[in-house]
This record gives sequence, structure tokens and C-alpha cells, in this order.
Amino acid sequence: MPALTYRQAGVNIDEADAFIARIKPMVGSTARPEVLGGIGGFSGLFRPSLKGMKEPVLVSSTDGVGTKLMLADKLGKFDTVGIDLVAMSVDDVIVTGAEPLFFLDYIACGRLDKAQLAQVMKGVVKGCREANCALVGGETAELPGLYAPRQWDLAGFCVGLVDRSKIIDGRSCRKGDAVIGLASSGLHSNGFSLARSAFSEKELKGAIGRELLKPTRIYTRAILAVMKKVKIKAMAHITGGGFYDNIPRVVPDGLGVRVRAGSWPVPRIFRTIQERGGIAGREMFRTLNMGIGMAVAVSPRDAERTCRLFAAHGQRAYVIGGLVSGCREVTIE
Repeated sequence: MPALTYRQAGVNIDEADAFIARIKPMVGSTARPEVLGGIGGFSGLFRPSLKGMKEPVLVSSTDGVGTKLMLADKLGKFDTVGIDLVAMSVDDVIVTGAEPLFFLDYIACGRLDKAQLAQVMKGVVKGCREANCALVGGETAELPGLYAPRQWDLAGFCVGLVDRSKIIDGRSCRKGDAVIGLASSGLHSNGFSLARSAFSEKELKGAIGRELLKPTRIYTRAILAVMKKVKIKAMAHITGGGFYDNIPRVVPDGLGVRVRAGSWPVPRIFRTIQERGGIAGREMFRTLNMGIGMAVAVSPRDAERTCRLFAAHGQRAYVIGGLVSGCREVTIE
């Protein structure tokens, strides 16, 4: 029996090395001044600036893209899910008031496809640039036997920084505060198991699929800019769990949230999903973002000004409700 090689076992190290060489120039375009060295080492190096901070606090988040990857496979389009990967983590970090600093990705696959993964990395790089977040490293793992040849998955990891006194955690929220909704770009990266079940395979490979594949909006730059002019009391990233599960996570005891349905334009795709699937309204608001990707609580006197400031930074914003007495529940009326 001839000697067995790693390649014969299903892992092509030369292909992986060629892939890394191909993406190095893209990764370099995300660098911030704090980055030391480049990719290819055993770890990424980042020297944060702590000037003016009394108690620096690191903030971290990790997430994936879920079954949206299955839709990318159907359409053969892989760059937008790279943006999604970054957005899901950086948008979680920004809700604490922290600035996302650096990002790492993990790609696992049954067989390495350089062209496909280069598209994915193109999206990751674009997302990092949108968030001003350095891509300092990652891992591409070819795992035959664990994944079928065309199966794959993504995970992302982000680290941010905030001064302890400036952490946004909802503690300063008061009854009567306004809730601002920041418009989403579509479904973002949650609820796809439900959404996909509402359509036929043919529809998912056509215009409906392309609509569903729109990348997650990255709110980082707009929020960081608005925070300099308005006191933001709480933020909730509307991801898995929709309105009902996410907003209560940042509301203090003794308060609830009343949301006014109709106070923002719900994109047609959500109505289509609901109609085609015969889905109850509560299920829609508990699973999908319904056109609102981020909820922000501010003083009522700052509500309209906050919306104008977000608009000045290219982000549509609406007063969608307010804080009321309650037990950390959301009421949509």
C-alpha cells in the first residue's frame, strides 16, 4: 500500500496557502494604526490607544450567519454573507457604547474552494472597513468527514473598547424615554429558517432570494458619531428573538417598552413572508426585525434631534415608541 498523504485524506495545505496569499492584500486594507504586523502569524497584534480612559473595558462578541449560508449556496453569491458576519458581531459590541477595534473570522468547510472563499473574504473585508474594524487574523479549516465537500460554516469574533464610565447598559433609562428605531436593510441574518420555508426553491433562486440575501446593515460609524452629541441610554440589536426577546435585555427592572406599530415603514419583504407563510403577527415580531435593526433609547427631549442626527449620517431613524411602567416586557400596539 503506497504511503498515505494529507491531500489524499482530503486536506490540501497548498490550496490553503494559496488562498491566504490571495487574500492578504484585501486584509491589509482594513488595517488601523494600532495594528502591529500582518496576517500569517500565530496570532494578531493590536496596541489600543488608552489615552483619556480612566478604566478601559474590553468588550467582545462572537456570532455567525446561520442558515442564510444556504441561500448564498442557492444563488452562488458569497460576498454579502461576509458583510453579515462582521455586522453581527460589531453591532453587538456597539450597543454597549464600545468602539469595535478588531475582528477575526473562522471558516470551516468540507473542501476548500478558493474562488468561493475569496468572495466571502471580500465581504468580510468590506464589512470591516464599514465598521473601521481591523481584520487581524482568522482560520480556514478544511474538515473532510465532518463536512460534506460543499458544506461550510462561518463564525466571527470582535473585540471593542469603552471607558467604564461610558458603558451603555440601560441603567439611566426612565419612564417616558423615547425609543428610536434604526431602519434595517432587510432580514439581516436571523429568521432564515422561517423565511425560507415560506417560498419555493424556484423563488429562492430568483428575485426573492436576492432580496433575502441583502447584507446586514452596520450601524457602528453612525452610532459612534451620534453618541458624541446625544446621551444614548440603551441600545438593543434586533437579532434572533426579534422585538420581544432583544429589547427587554437592556431595559431595567420596573420598565417596559410600548412600540407603536405603523410608526415606521415595514419593508414589503416582511409582509410577503407573513402572507405566504400564514404567519401570526407576534411570531413575525418575535423572529424577524420587521425593518428595525437597532433600537435606541434617549430622553424624550432628544428624540427628534437624534433622528435628524442619524439621518445626517445616512441612517433612517424613527420614533417607534417609549418606555413605560412594566416588567421588562414589550407591547406592540
